[in-house]
Amino acid sequence: MSKLSRRSFLGGAATSAAGLLTSIALPSAAHASDDIPAKWDQTVDLLVIGAGGAGLATAVSAAQNGVKNILILEKMPFVGGNTSVSGGGFNSVDPVRQGKQKIKDSPELHAEQTLGGGDGRGNPELVKTMTANSYDAVKWLQDMGMKFKDDVYQIYGGLYPRCHAPFGSLGSDYIKVLKPQCDKEGVQILTNSRVVRLFREKQLSGKVLGAEYVDKDGNHKTVKANRAVVVATGGFGANPEMRAKYDPRMRNLTTTNLPCSTGDLIPLMQDIGADTVGMDFIQCNPGCPPGRKQRIILHLYAKNFILVGPDGKRFIREDERRDNIRDAVLGLPKQTGYAIVDSRGFGDLNPGHQDMAKKGLETGDAWTDDTIEGLAKKMGIDPKALRATIDEFNAGVDAKADKLGKAPRNLTKIEKAPFWAGYSGMSVHHTMGGVVINPKSQVIDRYNKPIEGLYAVGEVTGGIHGTNRLGGNAICDIFTFGRLCGIHVSKL
Repeated sequence: MSKLSRRSFLGGAATSAAGLLTSIALPSAAHASDDIPAKWDQTVDLLVIGAGGAGLATAVSAAQNGVKNILILEKMPFVGGNTSVSGGGFNSVDPVRQGKQKIKDSPELHAEQTLGGGDGRGNPELVKTMTANSYDAVKWLQDMGMKFKDDVYQIYGGLYPRCHAPFGSLGSDYIKVLKPQCDKEGVQILTNSRVVRLFREKQLSGKVLGAEYVDKDGNHKTVKANRAVVVATGGFGANPEMRAKYDPRMRNLTTTNLPCSTGDLIPLMQDIGADTVGMDFIQCNPGCPPGRKQRIILHLYAKNFILVGPDGKRFIREDERRDNIRDAVLGLPKQTGYAIVDSRGFGDLNPGHQDMAKKGLETGDAWTDDTIEGLAKKMGIDPKALRATIDEFNAGVDAKADKLGKAPRNLTKIEKAPFWAGYSGMSVHHTMGGVVINPKSQVIDRYNKPIEGLYAVGEVTGGIHGTNRLGGNAICDIFTFGRLCGIHVSKL
């Protein structure tokens, strides 16, 4: 693996993704089909573009269902994409885990909350496909060796306790399961291979035939796909210009994404007729404020943390929708708040997130202390104000009635030392818009017709999450649709 490691991006992506874009050349506008190669450099049955969670899942599923000769092209020097640095929370109904916790749930409730959380702008058929098949994806991953913690929880912005936490560290756990499966199934993966063109029989009609890519030595090569091309290249959260095109507020924010998330396959698909939806729906998460060095993640478990502003006071309930929390934080002085947990809440975090917080102690982005007053002094806020906030919140926990309306199931006292705090600015986290697909993951054109031979999975697609993605639904999306897409293309 390259020295450009996944873990090194965790802090650096937030502050330097924009600069790194210059080192990851974006494709020029493609003229897709008037110069189809007379001779292809390589022919495969299935071509998958992108080796993140969505691409690996699609390839593994297709291989398990009988597809041979599968190639994955990945522009980065390693596999994993944003999945590898995500928190990894997977929303799904789970009769076993939820049954033991006496949590009543159903795919219908999951769908209802997903649609409602996105202001009704998601495609109901896509949402129902995701929520009806997510548990099969959980079991599929488990059968391959993926381990989840025994209890589900309500993730930040998730609205309900149905989120599965990887047993190990981060979203990299999924990659550690899927990459060996690719090796086992004989799936070929080429890294440092950037796709710059898609070929279709005619620019706006006919079948998608394959793609052109630039390899690590700068050579242009073509690959023909006999069955289909699946695009799984993620969103455009690390592309400030593209973000600003659809929402000018997003131009100068940091991002939680790896620098590969530039959305370059979206215009390439548009060039051959693909329609898009929801491109201005851009989600932010607590992240590294502009000018800071390290992202601090204390906020994953809605029940464990509170948010305060520079005045030491809470300003929004912590189990709110992500877009509402985004707007509240952006309304603070310097557009930055603080997340606070106690030792129990810190202990619930994945080891990777604990390591990030400990690193934040060195960079000045996180603080810990045995008293609330001592913590406040290190944070640079009024100790009396923070003490009053904590006391008021804990009293609300006892009364099961939070002043700001946090749900009783998410009320846990902040009382056990040592206490932890970290900066919570807003970083671009997820782009809900992308190419239009149907429940089979076929890419749809501007006339609402499937483009033969072209599929898309994951954050490169739009229409599932509406205006606002529920926390835990991205991992659900990529693995549920990745598994299903692999099944669909095996039947071609």
